[in-house]
Order: sequence, then structure tokens, then C-alpha cells
Amino acid sequence: MSAIGVPAGASGPGSAEAPLTARAQRRADRRWYRQPALVAGMTILGVIVIMALAAPLITSYNPITQNLSESLLPPSAHHLLGTDQLGRDTFTRLLYGLRLDLRIAFIAVLLPFVLGTVLGSLAGYFGGWMDTTIMRLVDIVVAFPFYVLIIALVFVLGPGERSIYLAITLVGWVAYARIIRGEILVAKRQDYVTAARSGGLSNARIMRRHLLPNVISQAYIYAMSDIVQDILAIVTLGYLGLGIPPPTADLGSMINDGQNFLSTHWQLTTIPGLAVVVVGLGLSLTGDGLADLLRPGQ
Repeated sequence: MSAIGVPAGASGPGSAEAPLTARAQRRADRRWYRQPALVAGMTILGVIVIMALAAPLITSYNPITQNLSESLLPPSAHHLLGTDQLGRDTFTRLLYGLRLDLRIAFIAVLLPFVLGTVLGSLAGYFGGWMDTTIMRLVDIVVAFPFYVLIIALVFVLGPGERSIYLAITLVGWVAYARIIRGEILVAKRQDYVTAARSGGLSNARIMRRHLLPNVISQAYIYAMSDIVQDILAIVTLGYLGLGIPPPTADLGSMINDGQNFLSTHWQLTTIPGLAVVVVGLGLSLTGDGLADLLRPGQ
């Protein structure tokens, strides 16, 4: 039937099914378990989180109980990573330190995420004086290095979890505000927003039901790298003595305490440092996988 313009070897139903097959293949390729970076990152994070949560089941030692008669013991079957200068089991303190730092980091990222999303949405959608005011605040915060500002705020507020949450929120919201504002500036010009306005929907409903679901994915992706930044800030504060007060197990304080014995008991400092690196790797891979999974047009 080449006379009527149908290519040889092609049929009507087959050519109609080809685009559907291609779209189905693209959807299959975008499934989360087909993203190597996402699977690797989630596996690393899953193992670390499970070990941290199951710390009371994995080890029978108390992370803060001192036993000076067993100080600075080398790794053995009883103490997998040896003991510190106060006789505390290093492996136990590592698990509980991961548990604490991960909990603080994941909670700390929620507060700036919410605040930055709200302020970024208002700035991008309404514009005018509201946009100018919010973005000037952003410029003021961005003018200072992140870690320097965090350290200064915690130094003023005093050590402890509450100070860490407050300092990270006051500094970290600006990144989310800039991301959401930029996305909304583009999205609010789309036809579906114009149609929603023509339908008489309120500004709050348009932002909540139509804009945010379409722009929030970039903030989710950034949150993965933001958790890495928060963990590094928490470890830095602990190393400087501005984090969680002793004797609570914390990776930063463990690194600080073990540096005096680096030449003879390297594991006291090196293992907590490696734990921070592995957590950062897992979060970075997860963020890269989410970026590939949520990237439009693929």
C-alpha cells in the first residue's frame, strides 16, 4: 500500500503504538531503582541510619560511662575500635555520635526549608516591595561565609541543640528562598496559573495547590546537599567545643579528643572523620540521583 503514503513494512496501529512504547520506555528508565547514584546513596544512608538507630542493640556499652582502668586500649574483640583516654568504647561512641548528629542535621534542615520556601514564594509571586525586602535580607546573610556566621551565632547563643537549630535556620533559609523565588518567577507566567487566576482562585490557593507542587522539587534536591553542609557545621561546632556539651557522644568532639593521640591511636580521630565522609558521600549520591530522577524532559 505504498501508493497511499504508508511506508513499506509499517502499519497504522504499529506507528501509533511507537510513541506510546517510547514514552513507556522513558517512564521505565526514570524509575528510582534504575538510577545508580540514587540506589547507591540510599543504600549507604540506609546502612548508616539503621546502625545508628540500632546502637543499643549492636553494642552493650554506655557511650558516656568512664573506665579509667581500660583507657586507650587497642582494637580487640571486646572493643572493636579500642577505647578513648577515659576508657569509653570508641565504637559505641561512634554509633551514638552518628545518631545524634544525623538527628540534629535532618531536623535542622526542615526549619530553613519551610521558612525559605514561604519567603521565596511570597517574593516570587507578589514581587514589588515584598520581593525587594526579602531579597535584601538574603543579600545581607549571603554577604557572610556560612560557617563563620554559624560559629558566631552559636558562640553568642551558647552551646546546645537549640542554639544549633536557631543558628542554622537564621542562615540556611536564604538558599531555599532564592531557589523557590527563581522557580516561581518562571512558573507564574505559565498558562495554568493564568487559568487559575481567571477562575477566581485566591493567591494562597494558587501558590499552595498549583505553584509549589511544580517548583518544590529543586528545593528537595538542594536539601540533600544542605544536610551535608549542616553535618559539617555540627561537626565543626563540636570540634571547637561549641556543639553538644560533653560527655554526650558527638563526632566533632571525638575528633577533637583523639587528635592528641593521633600517632599512637589513630582510630580515635580517623574513624569519626571517615564516618563524616561516608555520610556526606551517601547524601551527595542521593541528591544526584534525585536530580536525575526529577529532571524534566527525560
